Amino acid sequence: MSIRFSKLAVLAVLSSAVAITTGCATKRATSEVVVAPLGIPGGQTGYNGAVIVDNASTVVTGADNLQAVVYFAFDSSEITAQAANVLNQHASLLRSNPAAGVVIAGHTDERGSREYNMALGERRAQAARDYLAAQGVAVNNIRIISYGEERPATAGTTEAAYAQNRRAELSY
Repeated sequence: MSIRFSKLAVLAVLSSAVAITTGCATKRATSEVVVAPLGIPGGQTGYNGAVIVDNASTVVTGADNLQAVVYFAFDSSEITAQAANVLNQHASLLRSNPAAGVVIAGHTDERGSREYNMALGERRAQAARDYLAAQGVAVNNIRIISYGEERPATAGTTEAAYAQNRRAELSY
């Protein structure tokens, strides 16, 4: 009886260990995404703890005269010719002000999962950063963030609304 009892005790301990281990691996119902709030465009937020880029007023004034948004094709992070024209103007401003910093926020339309859209928004922001770096802008002065589908520019489910939401925004 003691051998049978010890086998049951060992089996009970092992099954408890398995139950505890697999019980800890439950998937959460929602994903956790840390998004630093920023004022895009123009620096006005209303949030505390926002990403702050401390630029001189001449840089901010110069940036106010530039288009702050570049657009992307569906499910793409490729820089288009139109986006390159906009980014070239920002590259010129940043090269002439080597201490200036910029935050690039990537966005998507609402199609796709939240996780996919966060990753696509990040790829779009990275593509804009990489383009600026190739134009001679110091990478250390560029911060990127992804909002995915969380901050649409335009509400709606039309192609025109989707096109406005597939973007990267530059903020000084």
